[in-house]
Amino acid sequence: MTTAIRIRGLTKTYGTHRAVDDLDLDVHEGEVFAFLGPNGAGKTTVVEILEGFRTRDAGEVSVLGTDPHRAPRAWRDRIGIVLQSTGGLDLLTPREILRSTSRAYSTPRDVEEVIVATGLTEKADARISGLSGGQRRRLDVALGIVGRPELLFLDEPTTGFDPQARRDFWDLIRGLAGGGTTILLTTHYLDEAEHLADRVGVIAAGRLLALDTPAALGGRQSQEATVSWEEGGVRHTVRTAEPTAEVARLAARFPGEVPELTVTRPSLEDTYLGLIAPHVSDATEEVLA
Repeated sequence: MTTAIRIRGLTKTYGTHRAVDDLDLDVHEGEVFAFLGPNGAGKTTVVEILEGFRTRDAGEVSVLGTDPHRAPRAWRDRIGIVLQSTGGLDLLTPREILRSTSRAYSTPRDVEEVIVATGLTEKADARISGLSGGQRRRLDVALGIVGRPELLFLDEPTTGFDPQARRDFWDLIRGLAGGGTTILLTTHYLDEAEHLADRVGVIAAGRLLALDTPAALGGRQSQEATVSWEEGGVRHTVRTAEPTAEVARLAARFPGEVPELTVTRPSLEDTYLGLIAPHVSDATEEVLA
């Protein structure tokens, strides 16, 4: 696969704190990659280095074949960025700021198309100062995609979205990815990562703890399943590596349906919390000390 982002030995230190610690990572062209990690894990520092907004102390970084720290203006034309928040636009309307922003790109998307895609049709000509938090977030996303980027950085993009707006946004991201856009996503919503990402990376204390597909992260596919059912007014639970065989045994014991039968494997959230738990504890101890 062609590599859109290549990181080797990336290190960034603030005083005595190593925010990013000898990080290696490849993100392939056309994939949706999700960065997961607790607050202070180093996600934002890594992303800001990739975007060219922050310098590194050591290591090699290539984004679309270019070192972001030395990238020419033409490189900016190829990337899109959705920041956690933006300001200073209150007197404009979404349509005005999108038209203005689109002129900075060589092959922008149609502004009206972007307005529809981000659910801003009803507020396209309203002052930004009057938009709700969720509507402002949609505008942030619109500004990030109006330039038709090859690579899109999304930093907590659906914060403030209602459930339907989040689902609509997911459809938009799938459409962009289907058209070949590479997407690097940071999110605290694990269901969002599971629905959107081809691969996820878990980072804590500046180090990459795990890297895999959402389904296989941390060995989820091979972990024991939990089979539960009701019998005699009591909830029974069995952990097994062979859930199909256990269900077959239960089916043979009951004349009809097995009462309240459930079969579950560790969720992405379970796996994620297990991976970061030692690092979250360490960080808490440092603060208390």
